[in-house]
Amino acid sequence: MLDKLRRIARHRWLDEADTRKAIPPAMVERLKRRVAASEHRHSGEIRICVEAGLPTSYLWRGATARERAVKMFGKLRVWDTEHNNGVLVYLLLAERAIEIVADRGLNSRVTPAEWKRIVAAMGSAFQQGRIEDGLTQALEEVSALLVEHFPLGAAEQNANELPDEPVLG
Repeated sequence: MLDKLRRIARHRWLDEADTRKAIPPAMVERLKRRVAASEHRHSGEIRICVEAGLPTSYLWRGATARERAVKMFGKLRVWDTEHNNGVLVYLLLAERAIEIVADRGLNSRVTPAEWKRIVAAMGSAFQQGRIEDGLTQALEEVSALLVEHFPLGAAEQNANELPDEPVLG
């Protein structure tokens, strides 16, 4: 019970102001431009979501960052793309947790080891306080996978089915 209370306190200690401090408006704009540039090269959709802490209801039932990432994947409609190739890059500041959730079109073509490698590289950058570098590196690596598996033809354009701007909470 004490561990649960400590976890709740850690998550309630941080709020959206902490998220905006970690991801200031200038960084949001740069990340938005990077997502847009990436999506000019493939038919996939990439969303970034950064949250300070889990909602209290998640904490009381012992939910994980992965469960929240999957929920946000649905809430942000990342699953709802024509080619089933949306990807959510999720960062939970309170636990320094990183999750990547990919729709079935891409996930079926990428090994779990590859996703783990991308998450590990992001984690290394975050531990050094380089949040933007970690997110940029993840964007580049996810983009490379999407270009490999879902490239655009010479005359094709990405329909941009989802917003490019990161979601902060």
